[in-house]
Amino acid sequence: MPYVNIRITNEGVTAEQKVELIKGATDLLVKVLGKNPATTVVVIDEVETDNWGIGGETVTSIRNRNR
Repeated sequence: MPYVNIRITNEGVTAEQKVELIKGATDLLVKVLGKNPATTVVVIDEVETDNWGIGGETVTSIRNRNR
């Protein structure tokens, strides 16, 4: 049973986009590895930008500086 965990920042991802991510990840595992889509699990975790860091800074700080 494949398990895919997608982590993204919580910056306005729509329900429709999440459906596309889940379908796309599932389809990729079916195509490349021949996995059964009925037993493929995809989980999307949305992370607050204050809780995601890049290069020693939070994404919130980076986004605010680049506005």
